[in-house]
Amino acid sequence: MTRFVYDQFAKQYLTELLSPFGEVEASRAIAAEVREVDVIFSPASDHPPEVAILGLLGRLATTVAIFEPFRNAVQPGEIRSCLSKLFELYNEFDRQANRENTRLNEAQLPHLWILSPTVSTAVLSGFKAELDLETWGEGIYFLGKSFKTGIVVIHQLPKTPETLWLRMLGKGQVQKQAITELRELPEDNPFRVQTLELLYNLLTILEVRQDLETEDQSLVMELSPLYLERLENANQRGIKQGLEQGQRLMVEKMLKAKFGEVDGELSAIIDALLLIPPLDMMQLIYQLSWEELLARVQNQD
Repeated sequence: MTRFVYDQFAKQYLTELLSPFGEVEASRAIAAEVREVDVIFSPASDHPPEVAILGLLGRLATTVAIFEPFRNAVQPGEIRSCLSKLFELYNEFDRQANRENTRLNEAQLPHLWILSPTVSTAVLSGFKAELDLETWGEGIYFLGKSFKTGIVVIHQLPKTPETLWLRMLGKGQVQKQAITELRELPEDNPFRVQTLELLYNLLTILEVRQDLETEDQSLVMELSPLYLERLENANQRGIKQGLEQGQRLMVEKMLKAKFGEVDGELSAIIDALLLIPPLDMMQLIYQLSWEELLARVQNQD
């Protein structure tokens, strides 16, 4: 299963985005038993204006926050597990306040944000999770105020620049659209390069897996041309070592993701494919059948 792979990607991704604005702990252990919250964030100041660069994710991070991202639709048991960890963390803070003979400040307790691509209406109803459209808009559901918990349904978020950094943790077409928008950001955007590097790492891990689902194979196809462009840019900067080998390996991986194996005929056309601009090449591989791809390339000779 690739769930662990995506869990690690989500933790690294949130850590990279939030660390400039405060203290981030990934996989924070809690005392009751050997359990961990995925990411806990403490802003460097009470209301850091800089975090606004992260759009909606920045709004979630204006106070101490716990982030629990899920690759697949979160289920009731998983929500209860998140709440259990949250309350145990509250108990930990309460015990610390008692030891220090201080009063626990409710306003300083962390807010739990559960990030899930989709959530069924039945699950939301079961927890009485409700929208606050006037303040937060579509896609963010809140449990009762004292629970300090929100469920972010990523695929319901409006497709605006403000939601980009959260939509990057979606699935399927939502994540693909976010990747496209990421590529179109100005090159001096401070989080563009970091996120692309994490996506390259995710691609590298996915490529060696033998149990990829169709959706994962599609993501490999989406990320592969990004990696090819990265190699081309490196070449333009004079970093040539291993370029051709890396490009050829990447095309082989794209062909394997689409067709399952790279036989002699497909292997023979890789050199011709490398002459095609990366995005055009990716579209050919993704859209054409095995026979159509061979015929298209052979007709170009």
